[in-house]
Amino acid sequence: MLPIARWLMRGTPYALGGAALAAIVPWLFWLSGAIVALVTLRRGLSPALPVLAAAVIPAGWWWTQGDVIPLASVLLVTLMAVVLRSRMRWGEALIVGTLATAVLVQLGIFVPPGGTGPLLEQLRQGSDEIDRMLAELVRQGYDTEELASLLIGGITGLVVLIAAIGCLALARAWQAGLYNPGGFRLEFHALRLAPRELGLLVLFGVVGMVLGLPSLSMLVWVPLLIAGMALVHGFIGIKGMNGLWLIAFYVLLITTWPMILIVLLAAFIDVFVDFRGRLAPRGD
Repeated sequence: MLPIARWLMRGTPYALGGAALAAIVPWLFWLSGAIVALVTLRRGLSPALPVLAAAVIPAGWWWTQGDVIPLASVLLVTLMAVVLRSRMRWGEALIVGTLATAVLVQLGIFVPPGGTGPLLEQLRQGSDEIDRMLAELVRQGYDTEELASLLIGGITGLVVLIAAIGCLALARAWQAGLYNPGGFRLEFHALRLAPRELGLLVLFGVVGMVLGLPSLSMLVWVPLLIAGMALVHGFIGIKGMNGLWLIAFYVLLITTWPMILIVLLAAFIDVFVDFRGRLAPRGD
């Protein structure tokens, strides 16, 4: 896709048109977000504002049609690109993106316009088993609509956050391919959370539980997961292993929960141990 990025960076009108067109086409919002992020990373937020506006207008129209994911993804990846450009740390960009997504979830941005009541009613009518389960939750004192709103909002927020991170990674890879070949690979292979960044994630998780903000507790693990994925990439790169190992890793990551827990634990330990620093070959 590097030729596309090269064409987009020929000038603002090219990037503006590409971002707008991608935002209009269903399920191409990720490309629009990557274009905005690329311009932001390369030129800064102010020069990227026209491109952002071109993406936001059609994404906003999708929001009026009931799909908030395109608009939220574009805005979120832009925010993360600003942080990454200014701070030059993936950990900080991921934390800011996680906090912003948690705020959106907590505000109910991702809940269907009519609330979750009609959806629950459809589920009750479609399945006696679900009807009995919901009735049991009500007897136990739970608000089923509130639970459904939290579940839908949390899952949608997670999708938006992962999509925004993917857009940012694509934009960073484009930027490296155009102006610093091989730079993104080195940067991602070296991605590791600093102790203070891990401390912030733990703090946010505790605050979420104490203050009754479940959105924080639901999302704080995402930066650690990305750091764990970078750890695996870096390990395979250092060892010069076949790319098939990465394919196997992602298959296991997507299909098995234990693999996710292992990656999170490895990333947690890596904050203090620095596996890649220990494994990297040292010169005489």
